[in-house]
Amino acid sequence: MSENSVTLRVNELVKTYKLGKVEVPALRGVSLEVKKGEFVSITGPSGCGKSTLMHLIGCLDRPTNGEIFLDGANVSTLDDNQLAEIRNKKIGFVFQSFNLLPKLNAEKNVALPLYYYGIRRDQRDEMAHKLLNTLSLGDRAHHKPAELSGGEGQRIAIARALINDPSIILADEPTGNLDTKTSRDIMKILQDINRKGATILVVTHEPDIVTYTKRVIRLRDGRIISEDKVDQQLL
Repeated sequence: MSENSVTLRVNELVKTYKLGKVEVPALRGVSLEVKKGEFVSITGPSGCGKSTLMHLIGCLDRPTNGEIFLDGANVSTLDDNQLAEIRNKKIGFVFQSFNLLPKLNAEKNVALPLYYYGIRRDQRDEMAHKLLNTLSLGDRAHHKPAELSGGEGQRIAIARALINDPSIILADEPTGNLDTKTSRDIMKILQDINRKGATILVVTHEPDIVTYTKRVIRLRDGRIISEDKVDQQLL
């Protein structure tokens, strides 16, 4: 497979946490690939290593052993400043708790990553507002997070993840705080974004959320136990 067709490659990833004198293994040699334009879910029981894997892929933590390649570059050896740059330029994050800044309105939250690019304020606001309109949130642009519903808050978070045109979108339990109908709406939005070419990796413990993706990787006890294509007919 051509390296240019692979957005993410993980080789024998190991992560061990130390609790006092006790070593607790979270990942025990995980290897996987995500090709450009894929929509992949990672699932498994609580404590299987899903969130640990997401944090490592998202450059929020460092592996104990193993390598992570993003767009062909080994990010597992970078220093803190380099990791911050990778997070800002190549990764779009969508979290279960949205992680919106409460004092900023929706438009400012979406535009925030552009600040670190040195883009002028008027340009940032224009780009953010345009993206909000595509997600049917133009009329909520000047509302703060406390004035938004859960579904609106998560759509704002998705817009923020998209604003830098990242190499990959990482969604960690993106529907965990939402009701069933709103969860379906959010997953349909992610499907639509994927159809337009975005590469998306979703961590979830919910079987129905898996059905919106195209491939599922199952973890147990820090190891991959299976990988399968998702039967879209289940929808």
